[in-house]
Amino acid sequence: MSSEPPPTAATASAADELAADLSAATLSKKQQKKDARKAEKAEKAAQRQQQQQPADVEDPFAANYGDVPVEEIQSKAISGRSWTKIGDLDAAAEGRSVLIRGATQAIRPVSKKMAFVVLRESMSTVQCVLVASADAGISTQMVRFATALSKESIVDVEGVVSLPKEPLKATTQQVEIQVRKIYCINRAIPTLPINLEDAARSEAEFEKAEQAGEKLVRVGQDTRLNYRAIDLRTPANQAIFRIQCQVENKFREFLLSKDFVGIHTPKLISGSSEGGAAVFKLLYNGQPACLAQSPQLYKQMAICGGYERVFEVGPVFRAENSNTHRHLCEFVGLDAEMEIKEHYFEVCDIIDGLFVSIFKHLTENCKKELETINRQYPFEPLQYLEKTLKLTYEEGIQMLKEAGTEIETMGDLNTEAEKKLGRLVKEKYGTDFFILYRYPLAVRPFYTMPCYDNPSYTNSFDVFIRGEEIISGAQRIHTPELLAKRATECGIDVSTISAYIESFSYGAPPHGGFGVGLERVVMLFCALNNIRKTSMFPRDPQRLVP
Repeated sequence: MSSEPPPTAATASAADELAADLSAATLSKKQQKKDARKAEKAEKAAQRQQQQQPADVEDPFAANYGDVPVEEIQSKAISGRSWTKIGDLDAAAEGRSVLIRGATQAIRPVSKKMAFVVLRESMSTVQCVLVASADAGISTQMVRFATALSKESIVDVEGVVSLPKEPLKATTQQVEIQVRKIYCINRAIPTLPINLEDAARSEAEFEKAEQAGEKLVRVGQDTRLNYRAIDLRTPANQAIFRIQCQVENKFREFLLSKDFVGIHTPKLISGSSEGGAAVFKLLYNGQPACLAQSPQLYKQMAICGGYERVFEVGPVFRAENSNTHRHLCEFVGLDAEMEIKEHYFEVCDIIDGLFVSIFKHLTENCKKELETINRQYPFEPLQYLEKTLKLTYEEGIQMLKEAGTEIETMGDLNTEAEKKLGRLVKEKYGTDFFILYRYPLAVRPFYTMPCYDNPSYTNSFDVFIRGEEIISGAQRIHTPELLAKRATECGIDVSTISAYIESFSYGAPPHGGFGVGLERVVMLFCALNNIRKTSMFPRDPQRLVP
């Protein structure tokens, strides 16, 4: 996703999710009814047991378990207790008493006197063991309390770290907690709208079950997004948004190391920042306004203001009715602009260094997250060159024509052509990441500088990962006369961008820049099939909630 308009060609992807959603909805309703019946039976069984057993007030160990009253967790006091992260529990902690908090991912009663509870915190899980014993301060009522907890309830556990006799397959941590105390902080409803176990399954698991004659619940994309607060708890989603955080951090870090200055620009503007009609219009104190399609005009004005090199991380809005796997109506833009001394390849060199550093960082420092994503959504590691490949637009078109692809002369590449070019480039040059430059004037925004030798082409470029465009950039027009002329030719009312154009009449250095969508970078680096997987709460033409 870029600061400049994405391709207008749209390949609808809603259909490939619809069948899964309908199937999930049907199965989910059946599963919910089944789970509700189970929960009702369990509740009645617990009530019968309570009638047969002495009341908890008679339990000498009643203080070691129970539901914590709300008033006790309304920031009533600071106890000074030491908490341990579940992810920090390892063999070195054997024999140590710890206090942990997590969500009940799984509960397995073994008998009236024994049960296992798996707690999850972020991406880490640990098995907690309860065994009724007077010496340990655990009663059968306490075991019953633990087994009656609903999945995803928030629980505090105090206990002693021990080493299991056999390796644990169901948890990330290879230790157990011998429970001494267990308190429920907040109970989840007995029957959740989606099952976390279902949402975390890989395609391979579905295939294996099908071969065995089993039918598993498949949670479709829309169902996931409807209950996003639960869906985000899956290991893959936990990893995806940690990867996203790292991409954003490295973007800032690298550009700061190259003397860029971070800025923030307005998202409420008076006119289109990109041209065309794909803007969200609104009234601003009675005046017509729109949401910014990019920070383009303002980052250029910052260059005119003497900042030399600037970048911004912020929301970008596109009102295009593109129901595809890679378009959103709101996304996080990673934008940069810089002075050019001689050639717009200076901008390309920044992109080269920036993305190679991001790719290296993710590969070397995010192995756990990438492995976690790979378990649910298998993908091949991204291939890239130390020095990024650059091809002209004409060279790319020629490669497509030689491969038998019909392509419009001087036209933009559609999604199918982009993907095919990506495959051809990888076969020939061994890279998933490359730059295509010198695009025709007709397919670029009004502020793009024409080529000196042929005004039908521009000093512009797109950058591709796995055959999909992630960046658009160019040298910008820095003379007000040419800028006004090009805006008019593109159908833009010059009066709505007069402040922008005037800023170049005060003396403006040659400059260029680029924009990239954060969600699209993560989607393509991890070879995910839908950008909604990399947007925490996506906004597309059909979705405004949650």
